[in-house]
Amino acid sequence: MKKEEPRWLEVLKVSLPLCLSYVPIGLACGILLNASGFNTWMTGLVSLLVFSGGGQFMIASMLTSHAPIHTILVMLFFLELRYALLGSSLSQYLKGTSKKFLYIFAISMNDENYAVNYLKFATDKEWSPKDALMVEHYSLLFWTLANIVGGLIGNLITINLEIVDFALTALFLYMVVMQFKNKLTILISFLAAIFAVIAMSIFKSTMGLVVATLIASFVGFAIEDYLVKHGKAKGFWLKVIKPKASRKVISKSGE
Repeated sequence: MKKEEPRWLEVLKVSLPLCLSYVPIGLACGILLNASGFNTWMTGLVSLLVFSGGGQFMIASMLTSHAPIHTILVMLFFLELRYALLGSSLSQYLKGTSKKFLYIFAISMNDENYAVNYLKFATDKEWSPKDALMVEHYSLLFWTLANIVGGLIGNLITINLEIVDFALTALFLYMVVMQFKNKLTILISFLAAIFAVIAMSIFKSTMGLVVATLIASFVGFAIEDYLVKHGKAKGFWLKVIKPKASRKVISKSGE
């Protein structure tokens, strides 16, 4: 008879691909945080408390541009606000858990471990809230260690601070492109860029980014609400953009 594996090991195997994917990104994030003035201990602390690649890259970039702390906090708040929606979709699977458990679960959730847990909850009847929490903690452990090692590497090499701005720009361009679901999203993205330029020239500080983000969000919401109420939910602006499959791809999938 094959001896059953302990549950912690089974969960580790499920989360290992995710954890390993954090290593190169975490190293880069730790190096950039070190370049922006964080020591090793502060790098580890911000990794534990923030646990967001996009958020930590943003912190590094805004610190190198001498943005005030309150602006960084506001931008971080809006960037991480999506977790309220992600967490609500998992609430149905976390019924019966204590408030303490929910608090610990919430602070260690991010996009990737959410995706793993949501898939397991939807497909595996034996997947429990404790298993989901273990996935979060495994991913948090790998991410924090990678950040700390990156910070140590950053002490040994010299980094051109212009790379920080480039890395953040590339990261957020990727995030924007991945959100393109319809033509309205593309329109609002361009409007947000225009609002950001105007607001930055008016406020003369990164607070202009916060104002531009709020204005673009409200404009997007107002347009979408108008289109839905007037029966144009499947019209030109809200029509879902789907990648076109070639005949070659279709024929292979049918084999």
